[in-house]
Amino acid sequence: MTHSKSIHRTRSKKLGLPELIAIALGGMVGGGIFTILGISVSMIGMLTPVAIIIGGIIAAMAAYSYVKLGLYYRDEGATYSFYKKTYENTPFAASVIGWFVIFGYISTLALYAYTFSAYATSSLSFGDDIWIRKGVAIGIIVLFTLVNVWSVNGMGKLEDLMVYTKLIILTLISIVLIQHSNVDTSTFIQHMKVDASNSGVLNILIVASITFVAYEGFQLVINAVNEMKQPEKNIPRAIYSAIVLAILIYVIIAVGALLAIPVQDIIQNQEYALAAGANDVLGSIGRNLVILGAILATSSAISGTVFGSSRQMSVIAKDGFMPSYLAKRKNNIPINAIITMAVFASILILIGGLQLILEFGSVTFLLVSLLMAFANFKIRKATKSSSLITLISILGLLLGGSLILYYEISHKANQMLFILAMYGVLILAAWGYTKIRKKAVIKEESL
Repeated sequence: MTHSKSIHRTRSKKLGLPELIAIALGGMVGGGIFTILGISVSMIGMLTPVAIIIGGIIAAMAAYSYVKLGLYYRDEGATYSFYKKTYENTPFAASVIGWFVIFGYISTLALYAYTFSAYATSSLSFGDDIWIRKGVAIGIIVLFTLVNVWSVNGMGKLEDLMVYTKLIILTLISIVLIQHSNVDTSTFIQHMKVDASNSGVLNILIVASITFVAYEGFQLVINAVNEMKQPEKNIPRAIYSAIVLAILIYVIIAVGALLAIPVQDIIQNQEYALAAGANDVLGSIGRNLVILGAILATSSAISGTVFGSSRQMSVIAKDGFMPSYLAKRKNNIPINAIITMAVFASILILIGGLQLILEFGSVTFLLVSLLMAFANFKIRKATKSSSLITLISILGLLLGGSLILYYEISHKANQMLFILAMYGVLILAAWGYTKIRKKAVIKEESL
C-alpha cells in the first residue's frame, strides 16, 4: 500500500526545476522593475543600479532562512506554516503572520495587475483614464484566475512560456537601449559620483529597501512543494538561481534606461517610464517591444503569485485561522482561495493607488521575512543553518524595515497611517479567527 501511494505521489509531481525557476522569476520580474525604476531614479538618479543590487542582497538574506525552513518542514503553507511549527504555543501570532503574508501577496497581485494595465493602455488614446486602467487591471486578474483554476500543469507550462519569452525580450530591450546610449561610460560614472554626493548613503539604502518588493516572489517556490520534483535539490537551486537572474535583469534594464532615456523623462512617466522612453529613443517599434515585455512580465507575475499564495491561504484556512470554505480543493487546486485572492486584489485596485500598493507590499514582506529569519535562528541546529549568516540576515532585514518606516513617517505620514490601519484590520481578523478556532478545539476535546 505504501509503495503504491509513493508511486502516485511521484506521478502527481509535475513541476521540475525550469517550472520552479519560472514561478520564482514570474513572481519577481513582474511589476517590480517597471514600477520601482521611476521612483528610484527620482530619489537617487544614476545610483539606481547600486540600490537594485543592495536590494537583491537583502532578498538573498531573506531567502537563506526560507530555503532552510522550506527544506526542514516541506510544507506548502510556507511562511505561515514555518512560523506556526516553530512557535507551537503561539496560535494568535501564527494567525497574524498568515493574514499579513496573504494580504502582502494580494497587494503585489494588485501591483502587477496595475502595472500591466498602465503599459497595456499606454499607447491608447484613453490610456490616461484611471478607471479604464483599473478595469483592465481587474480583467487580467480574472483571466489568470481562470488559468490557475483550470490546471496546475497548464499553469506551469504557460508560466514557462511567458517567463522565458519575457527574459529574451527584456534582454533585447536593454541591449538596444544601451546601443542607443546618449551618455558614454565616463560621463555615466561622473553622474553617479555627483548623485552619490547629493543623495547620501541613507537615501541609497532607503531605495534599496523599497526595491525589496521587486524581489518578492521567490517564496512562491515553496508553496509548490507538494507538486514539485526533488524538493531537496530544486528548492535552493530554483530560489537562488531566480534571485541572481533577477538582479542581473534589473541592473541591465536600469543601466540601459539611464544611458538612453533622459532622467526627467523616467521620473515624469513613472508608471510606464520604459515605454515612454523607448518611444522617444527607438520610435513605435521600441515602445511596442517594451509594452510586450511589460505585459509578459506582469502576466507571469500575476499567474505565479495566484498559484503560490492561494495554496498558502488554503493551508491557513484548513487550520481554522481563515474561513473554512477557503480550504476546499478540487483536484488539489484551491479554487475558492484562488477566487478570493482575485476578489480582494480587485478591491485594492479600486480603492488604492500604485504608490500605496507598492509601499504596503515592501513593508509587509520585509516584516514577514524578518520573522522568518528569527524562526530559523531559533531552530538553526535542526535546519543546519549558520548562526553567523542568520544573524547577518536578521540585521540586514531589520535595517531595511526600519529605513522604510523612517521614510514613510518622514515623507508620507498619511500613507503610513493607512498602512497601519490595514494592519489593524488584519490583526483584528486574526484575533477573531483565533478565538473561533480555540472554541472549536475545546468543543472537539469535550466530545
